[in-house]
Amino acid sequence: MSKFTRKGKKGTPAVSTASLPDIIFMLLFFFMVVTVMREDDPKVSISKPSATETEKLEKKSLVDYINVGTPIDTRFGTEPKIQLDDAFAEVADIQFWIKENRDKRDEAEKPLITTSLKVDSDVQMGVVTDIKQELREAQALKINYSVNKGSALDN
Repeated sequence: MSKFTRKGKKGTPAVSTASLPDIIFMLLFFFMVVTVMREDDPKVSISKPSATETEKLEKKSLVDYINVGTPIDTRFGTEPKIQLDDAFAEVADIQFWIKENRDKRDEAEKPLITTSLKVDSDVQMGVVTDIKQELREAQALKINYSVNKGSALDN
């Protein structure tokens, strides 16, 4: 008489999924830490002038930025350059750039698009006037200037 009896044949045990949530959260945290929101790489140095009457923009997703200043990398010279998105551009390129940006947006958002000029305080006004003329010809009539809040006497 044996004391131990053999119970039926056991199958293979199911795969344990207890560690699956840990793995998912570890991957989620990894991507959250590694991911960087895309921003334009500044290629020009800008020291914004100061102004007292400032307003904060409501919807920044509807703003197109034109940066004007001296190039950070001295290989591109020391004269003020225009930066549209991530590349240098000429004044003549502005109309095409405005049209391209308009075409990317919905029809309802097009009248709300604002063009923001970030201009270095040392840039001559002639460059700004040329840019404004191109914006006028491209029917981009909603323009603002990026400034620091402060007294205009500090400029």
